[in-house]
Amino acid sequence: MGVTNLKNRGWIVTAAGTGLNLALGVLYAWSIFGKQFTEAIEKGGFGWTKTQATLPYTIAIACFALMMVPAGRLQDRFGPRVVATTGALLTGLGLMITSMASAQNTLPALLGFGLFCGTGFGLGYASATPAAVKWFPSEKKGLITGLVVSGFGLAPVYIAPLSKHLLSTYGLNSSFMILGISFSVLTVLFAQLIKNPTATVAAQRSAATNNSVKADYSYREMLRDPRFYMLYLEYACAATAGLMIIGHLAKIVAVQSGNAVTIGFFLVALLAIFNAGGRIVAGIVSDYIGRIVTLSIVFVVQAIVMFFFSQFHTAATFIAGAALVGFNYGACLSLFPATAADYWGTKNLGMNYGILFTAWGVGGVFGPILAGRIADATGSYALAFNIAGGFLMLAAMLTFLTFAGIGERSKKAAEAAQESEEVPEAEEA
Repeated sequence: MGVTNLKNRGWIVTAAGTGLNLALGVLYAWSIFGKQFTEAIEKGGFGWTKTQATLPYTIAIACFALMMVPAGRLQDRFGPRVVATTGALLTGLGLMITSMASAQNTLPALLGFGLFCGTGFGLGYASATPAAVKWFPSEKKGLITGLVVSGFGLAPVYIAPLSKHLLSTYGLNSSFMILGISFSVLTVLFAQLIKNPTATVAAQRSAATNNSVKADYSYREMLRDPRFYMLYLEYACAATAGLMIIGHLAKIVAVQSGNAVTIGFFLVALLAIFNAGGRIVAGIVSDYIGRIVTLSIVFVVQAIVMFFFSQFHTAATFIAGAALVGFNYGACLSLFPATAADYWGTKNLGMNYGILFTAWGVGGVFGPILAGRIADATGSYALAFNIAGGFLMLAAMLTFLTFAGIGERSKKAAEAAQESEEVPEAEEA
């Protein structure tokens, strides 16, 4: 296969991974559904508390993060297509199970969206990025990673208005059933195109990039690297702030505006656009100025936004806040996997990034629950915003320590003869 065909196949895998994530990103539309769940029964809701409405989302995040580790290992070992297909089917099934929830019964939402969809998200997400990155030279890691993960962040742009239409037309239960059936078909189709390159193709790509190689680390070696723990804490802090806003945005707007601002669904879509844009822009920028420098800028800007978020009461301020939060949060979702590939190679990227990604789960569980409990207890999200801002400042300080350790490499990294981006011997059937 020539270099041109190699690039074409790589772009097909990248597009398929982006499309899969675009569908799996239904996670980020939970803010719309969560708000509807808290509405009174006569208004088409179930009368759940904010905490009850947050739990399925929180469980989904936890399952998503925890599944990334075994999913990464499975796709590293057996290839991404079968793992992505399984994730697609579980997501569709989970949405259909959620359609059985009621005012008196939260269990279908906890099991369906929380357990099944969360597991499906992890399986699908873990398969898309490593496969795409393996088709391209190292200097494009940021760009390719940003493109693939942008699909997940961009999803609410269409899911938010679609969900609002479905809710107003069919109600909560039927909306989840329609989404479940539709997503099952689309995601399975995308999953069939996500493949690793053959060993021959990998050799051609390596030759095309002047044989520039780095050592590949196993997960055990990665866990002995101090940079892993600094990145882990930074990731958890960033996820706490971002997912706190994403999971509660529609409710935050209602509380802080006194229900005067009624564009919550629009803000969810706007946040998603900037979320996706942040992933692509940060990926490209980091290819030039470095991952850690880019991360430090993102953390500081996001911290400032969080400290001021409780002062937003008008449509204009909510629009600005949602755009900034989305952009900075999205940036992290491309910078961390690209950094993992830089530090520990691409051969075991599925497993290695899967372990690092559990930090996202820690922040994703803590952030939304913290915000929900504080809002239920005080009637305001202000304290939660300030706590998240403090975490982000801590993350910014940690980047200096991470940056100081950039030049350190293990003995394995010094073995120049080792091929760092070796892939499975045969392309998947």
